[in-house]
Amino acid sequence: MELQEFLNYMNSGQTVVGGSEEHLYMTRLSQEALRLTAELNGSYHTPEEIREIFAELTGKEVDESFHIFPPFYTDCGKNLSIGKHVFFNGGCKVQDQGGITIGDGCLIGHNVVLATLNHSMDPAHRADLIPEPVHIGRRVWIGANATVLPGVTIGDGAIVAAGAVVAGDVPENTVVGGVPAKVIKKIEA
Repeated sequence: MELQEFLNYMNSGQTVVGGSEEHLYMTRLSQEALRLTAELNGSYHTPEEIREIFAELTGKEVDESFHIFPPFYTDCGKNLSIGKHVFFNGGCKVQDQGGITIGDGCLIGHNVVLATLNHSMDPAHRADLIPEPVHIGRRVWIGANATVLPGVTIGDGAIVAAGAVVAGDVPENTVVGGVPAKVIKKIEA
């Protein structure tokens, strides 16, 4: 299996059966991501060096406006698309096999989790994985310790409060918070 074939499969939303060719390829990608995140997190790197490691991790060019405070964790990296002027604070955990798109101008707080995989509800198939993408619009601010679950879209200009668990879509220019996250207020510009 080649990378593009794997990404096409994951982006189709089809179930990844435990032990399948797709699952084994995912495991190989995880080993590469673990190596690269260990390099990223293991010692000091200049912003330029961080962008070089990120480019290798994602397989895509990383804009010079991208900034991150390590540590950063992912078990894939290859299905992550990052816009311009994006900032990750320390401790973020990104599970991007199902696809994560982050728009321009986003701020991602300490220890944020972005998840794109669920396991089957059927105990006989619990090892199977169900990918669903996460889409984060432009100028979104996700507060510390928030978790964004598979299949969520966060609209442009939204704010996710610290500690929120986002299980459903977030309208643009709103503040959401709580567990599960609910709209707290509309942002008036």
